[in-house]
Amino acid sequence: MEKTTTQKLAGFLKILVVTTFICNLTILPFVPGIVGMGSEYGLWGAAEKLEVLGTESGPLVFLVVCWQYLFRVWRSQYTAVLTLFLVVCGICTAVILWQAKGVLDTVLEGEPFRKKNSVSMNRAAKCCFVISAVALVRVLWRLLYFHSPASLFSYNTLFVPLFAMGGLLCMVISALFRQAAELKEENDLTI
Repeated sequence: MEKTTTQKLAGFLKILVVTTFICNLTILPFVPGIVGMGSEYGLWGAAEKLEVLGTESGPLVFLVVCWQYLFRVWRSQYTAVLTLFLVVCGICTAVILWQAKGVLDTVLEGEPFRKKNSVSMNRAAKCCFVISAVALVRVLWRLLYFHSPASLFSYNTLFVPLFAMGGLLCMVISALFRQAAELKEENDLTI
């Protein structure tokens, strides 16, 4: 059977989602090390330090240096909060991507109107709300930590409404999938 345009697009999107998911899971364990290196040397200083150590064994050196900072990151309030924020966001993003993969799988099968898609979108919505809440906590923490309204002009402040709206959108799509699945079941029973 010939694939529809929607199924071809879903196949391409699934490749992108799975690739992003794998990259997310690959980098997630190194977040504390990256935050530690960035806080100690600055972003460009950490890159220069890794360059000096050698390019032939670059990935191995990166792993060793990254794990060296794994426990140092918890000594400072700022780096600990940043690390927790990034890890929670990374985990929630991985869950959102996995739910998107599940929805795309049903589109590829030609049966997108299933209740499991409603459940997947509901999980994605909850993860969006968690990211929004964690971003709000980090914005408030930065305001108290730095005693400056300049903290309001950061990506964290943008995350709060952005992911709250994303969560609401996922909830609407979840309700639509649930309603469509119920209508499909009723239609299948009447035939």
